[in-house]
Amino acid sequence: MLNLDVSFINWDLFDKFILKGLMFSLELTAVAALGGLFFGTLLALMRLSDSRVLKTTATVYVNGMRSIPLVMVILWFYLLIPVLIGKSIGAEWSAFITFIAFEAAFFCEIMRAGIESVAKGQRMAAQALGMTYSQSMQLIVLPQAFRNMVPVLLTQTIVLFQDTSLVYAIGAYDLLKGFVTAGRIYGRPEEVYLLAALVYFALCFGLSQSVKHIQKRLSLT
Repeated sequence: MLNLDVSFINWDLFDKFILKGLMFSLELTAVAALGGLFFGTLLALMRLSDSRVLKTTATVYVNGMRSIPLVMVILWFYLLIPVLIGKSIGAEWSAFITFIAFEAAFFCEIMRAGIESVAKGQRMAAQALGMTYSQSMQLIVLPQAFRNMVPVLLTQTIVLFQDTSLVYAIGAYDLLKGFVTAGRIYGRPEEVYLLAALVYFALCFGLSQSVKHIQKRLSLT
């Protein structure tokens, strides 16, 4: 049995080590989700376009990104970009750029499914009213696609929050890094890893329950 000692766990522990990492993890999640959704929507439109060049380009990018572990993308970008441009951009900026680029591939597939879930008759009706393709997408299709995909988009965002712990590999001070730093200073790594698991579980479980509530609300409207 482990000789666990949790007497050192108090507010000072969170204030000195954990909150800073939590704020970065939440910031990274928000930026990556919004950026990934924006570029993912563009990729989804490219994949659904009639242009073979656009469709092929988006397909290669999405399938390529979805086939590579995120931690490898993070490490490649962090280690190779300084070689190419001659200077380091830092762990935080590497994390932001990498996560946006990676999440765009996953949000693309979500949005593509949402766009295809909208009845084709509505697009045909928009064209009959004289709307262009971009107008029908902007005013008719995309609003409905976003609404249909809200639960899935939020679920992917929760997964994204969990994945932010991978930036620990390049030294960024995220939530996990805060726990690891505290464990090293207090000399109690087992306790802080257990505490980290509980915090991640509490946050993700609470967010998952919120998503279920939103899904029920949307199904009633």
